[in-house]
Amino acid sequence: MSIPFRGRLAALLIAAAAFAKTPLTHETMWRMKRVGAPSPSPDGKWVVMSVAEPAYDANDQVSDLWIAPIDGSTAPRRLTRTKSAESGVAWSPDGRRIAFSAKRDGDDDAQIYVLDIAGGGESRRVTKVAGGPSGPKFSPDGKSILFQATFDPIAEERKKRKYQARAYDSFPIRQWDHWLDETRPHLFVQSLDDGAAARDLLAGTRLAAGAGFDGEAGNSGSDLHSTWTPDGSAIVFSATTRRNESAYANVALQLYRVPVAGGEPTQLTRGGDSFTAAAFSPDGKALFAQYEHGSAKPFHQIRVARFDWPDPGAPRIVSQALDRSVSSFAFSADSSTVFALAEEAGHEKLFSFPAAGGPARLAVDMKEGVYVNLKSAAGALMANWESSVSPLEVVRLDPAAGRHSAVTRFNAAAIEEIDWQPPRHFTFTAKNGRKIHNMVYLPPGFDEKRKYPLMSFIHGGPHTMSRDQFHTRWNYHLLTAPGYVVLTTNYTGSTGFGEAFAQAIQFDPLKGPGLELDEAVDEAIRRFPFVDGSRLAAGGASYGGHLANWLQATTTRYKCLFSHAGLINLESQWGTSDTIYHREVNSGGPHWEQGRVWREQNPIRLAARFRTPMLLTVGENDFRVPLNQTLENWSVLQRLRIPSRLLVFPTENHWILKGENNRYFFQELHGWLGKWL
Repeated sequence: MSIPFRGRLAALLIAAAAFAKTPLTHETMWRMKRVGAPSPSPDGKWVVMSVAEPAYDANDQVSDLWIAPIDGSTAPRRLTRTKSAESGVAWSPDGRRIAFSAKRDGDDDAQIYVLDIAGGGESRRVTKVAGGPSGPKFSPDGKSILFQATFDPIAEERKKRKYQARAYDSFPIRQWDHWLDETRPHLFVQSLDDGAAARDLLAGTRLAAGAGFDGEAGNSGSDLHSTWTPDGSAIVFSATTRRNESAYANVALQLYRVPVAGGEPTQLTRGGDSFTAAAFSPDGKALFAQYEHGSAKPFHQIRVARFDWPDPGAPRIVSQALDRSVSSFAFSADSSTVFALAEEAGHEKLFSFPAAGGPARLAVDMKEGVYVNLKSAAGALMANWESSVSPLEVVRLDPAAGRHSAVTRFNAAAIEEIDWQPPRHFTFTAKNGRKIHNMVYLPPGFDEKRKYPLMSFIHGGPHTMSRDQFHTRWNYHLLTAPGYVVLTTNYTGSTGFGEAFAQAIQFDPLKGPGLELDEAVDEAIRRFPFVDGSRLAAGGASYGGHLANWLQATTTRYKCLFSHAGLINLESQWGTSDTIYHREVNSGGPHWEQGRVWREQNPIRLAARFRTPMLLTVGENDFRVPLNQTLENWSVLQRLRIPSRLLVFPTENHWILKGENNRYFFQELHGWLGKWL
């Protein structure tokens, strides 16, 4: 029977549309709009988010705030029109204003601005404080703003110095990509009345004067994770008094309460466990926080702890039934339920459990992508969603229906033009008995009947997970663009598979995961006839770079390898990284005791086995896996006359973030793979 003309025409149009799609290019990837975390209005009707419009020249990049109805009924509209980025959006309790941090013309540092959403007009600067005020939060009555800024106890002395030197009496001395100094985070409260000055709540306190005082260390600084109490009389925040012990002990973060009227903070928690990201339930009857056990293990799940209020006693761990690490949490409107995002098998999903503790359930399952940045207001649940074939957008989550609906579609038109598809998942049982999860990404123009080279891309961490998400640092589909199949493996130590699985990497940091990576390649070759088992490459970044260097020492099956910010020498990495104690926890003791891990799982000790051509890349300002690791590796490769290439990025840190540098990096990586595959 012949196909009707209209049917044939429709089929031809579909085929033509598919044929018209193009492979992902670096420019298309880089210029995708980057949507920030949602900030829902108190009534749950509106959401504000930042949207960056990237450019290769940072001076040409634009970032503004946008607002959209949470029901998605109308398109988002732009709220601000400045080249400087806004961050840390907070709504006033009446939903009429928002506050944010931004550096505008005439500002030496970022300051706090307030924008009248209801009345319109220009935003108004409300602070004039040194130290880059950030993270504004309106008081419950809307009359004051809480924010964090950096306090420098020797600012005047620093100005008078005629010498340039850094002096230290304790660890740490560096963090991520910058040297540390005497500055510390402080909390400020400022009335919104005209002419009011900010008050430093921690100035003169014994807590802040301690040598070990600090907030939670992050890539861009330290965060005290503060929040107002429901009655507006005090601030709850997290801090440590043991930062100066980080060379030989876990640094726990405790919760404190400081009166807005002033006074010494009261410590609410004690011991070796950490508490951070505190938030009150909507009814104000309980305080919740992220909790991490403090025992000597390389990893502990982030759980949710509850404290009764206003008289907090010992915490109750209310997410105990969820054997997954909580990245963010929010509440139902009636305060009876906690919703939490947690990783699982390549995704980050929405779970829920009773606010008083009890069984956990999967609230929204997913086949593609991850949720991040969970927020709630008046019963509305908001988050960002992304997948490997869709950059971050804002969505509304509907646990009752078990799905989400799009609020923004900033990149919808661009992604429709790209020839890509979601990953294929598979799991196999390794020889050690563990179930190992994997994802396979296919090249553009994929033909099931063809043969393609396979590249095993190794994720970092190790306590992270290969996720179905859109990257600019390591974009899976850009890696496939020349015609490669990309395999990602969640080896032992990865998150998203339970606490025991992540902890099992202790005392076996490289050998066990390395064997699993090789077994995953074998399994991919067995399962997928389109994989050419004679053309293999492998590599990764950070811990993925560590494992690439381990593969260099243990196998010759790969045509080439690449290692970005990877360690080659466990011992010198211990001595030069910005974090050291967890490395000996993972290895069974300090390296001078020469335990089994230090002797048997140190790649440089096996350098005589190196054979495979290798590309090495590193940022010169990387203090997590410092430059010396890559230089040691380079020296070994050159000494052994192994074909190798070295790229050093003078202005980059652990990540290659600048547009032109990132583009050059991918060009070099594709060139290296093409040369050997």
